[in-house]
Amino acid sequence: MAPSFNNFGYVDRSSESSNSNILSFHSTAKWNAHFMALKETNKLMVLDFTATWCGPCKLMDSVIQDFAAKYTDVEFIKIDVEELTEVSQALQVQQLPTFVLVKKGKVADRVTGVPLRWACPHLGPPAHSLVSQYRSRGL
Repeated sequence: MAPSFNNFGYVDRSSESSNSNILSFHSTAKWNAHFMALKETNKLMVLDFTATWCGPCKLMDSVIQDFAAKYTDVEFIKIDVEELTEVSQALQVQQLPTFVLVKKGKVADRVTGVPLRWACPHLGPPAHSLVSQYRSRGL
């Protein structure tokens, strides 16, 4: 993992690739500071709640990496539920993987489990439609 230094302290990039656009926080305090700063903007956050032991979460990794590469104006954040239990509890994460879309500090949508439309776009509407929908909408 390649480190990124920003105003909120040490933040890991979640991929082995140093050019990953996915952030990963390892401190509730740093997450809270980042969340509060983005809350004041119109930027969409996609929170990917995961765990190291979660097979379906690993299945979704490449899909989320593709999203992050395509939607560079969206903040993708991976949160390990065992590391940041307070965050997962606050957002009522009860199943893995869970994806929470947040805009202006409010939950805009939530997707739980492995959405086959995301992993296999030929099964339904393009996976990117959900991100596109909330990226430009002001809530």
